[in-house]
Amino acid sequence: MRPHPQNGPQTLDLFRSQLDQIINMNHELVKLAHTIDWPLLEEKNNGFYAQEGRPGVPARLMIGLHILKYMYNLSDESVCERWVYDPYFQYFCGEMYFQHKLTMERSSMTHWRKRVGEEFCKTLAQESLYSAYKLGALTLKDMEKVAVDTTVQPKAITHPTDAKLYYKAIIGLGKLAKRYDVELRQSYVRVAKRELIKVGRYIHAKQMKRAKKSQKKLAIYLGRLIRDINRATAGNQELSNHFLIKLDRARRILNQKRTDTNKIYSWHAPEVECISKGKAHKPYEFGCKVSLITNIKASPAGHFVLHTEALHDRPYDGHTLKPMLEGMKELILPRKIGHSPKRPFASQNIPGLNSQV
Repeated sequence: MRPHPQNGPQTLDLFRSQLDQIINMNHELVKLAHTIDWPLLEEKNNGFYAQEGRPGVPARLMIGLHILKYMYNLSDESVCERWVYDPYFQYFCGEMYFQHKLTMERSSMTHWRKRVGEEFCKTLAQESLYSAYKLGALTLKDMEKVAVDTTVQPKAITHPTDAKLYYKAIIGLGKLAKRYDVELRQSYVRVAKRELIKVGRYIHAKQMKRAKKSQKKLAIYLGRLIRDINRATAGNQELSNHFLIKLDRARRILNQKRTDTNKIYSWHAPEVECISKGKAHKPYEFGCKVSLITNIKASPAGHFVLHTEALHDRPYDGHTLKPMLEGMKELILPRKIGHSPKRPFASQNIPGLNSQV
């Protein structure tokens, strides 16, 4: 269900001082809070909720926490912890009075990111650039020339090995079978963990033959588990659909070879790719290729990220140049400088947006 309004007439308290009477109203976060078009962001956020059900977390609180998280390079846990004792964080997120407890769980931030997806993140980037322009930190002249580059955004995964992938697949399929009450002849959780420990110890002792033998046992356990689930779900199409994606992922892990392309490097994040960076200390990185566009001429507040996008399937950098510049224009053009923020102007040509590389 859509979030309820964060502050209303019923929240007025005669015996408590409001935040705007306590904090410095010339603080940078206060000025930024007054510049951002919160009603527009809340209106776009409401489209991700159903009409019925439990009300969601207030949109300004959730959006504000994410903006503060990336402004100060904090984790989800750190930004929630700092919000409790920082009145400027609370004012930026729309609170009227000082709060002694955050009325949401940290995991709500993860669920919200999955809910809104990539399109709403583009809206946030667009609003940040427009706010920078209104505050005078960014001008059209600063965007006449831009720099386009690609890098690797590392994923939070451990170094992939076949033994760990086999073990993770066994654990994942076992949890899924338990969730849907699928009876298995054996879950292989206990014996698989024992063999995984053996692999690590044998490799540390340079006993590669024994390590390969234990790794082969893990592959045998995974193959048995896949066949057992196939037999248990045969004839039940609805139950088979629940296991379709995970079983396909487990088969790919079981059958992939060292020289294969499009390999799976993580059970929980199959989109991870192995990208060669050419660094002497770290020749390969596991993540996703990302394109970044920044202004070459530094504005009064420094450089700004004008556009960023994830590039899957490891495309050649030269082929991504034109689409990235077009994406930057689409990000900037829907906001007309000096006019109503809700009025599109994509058909007009604004000086300064004809980027040169």
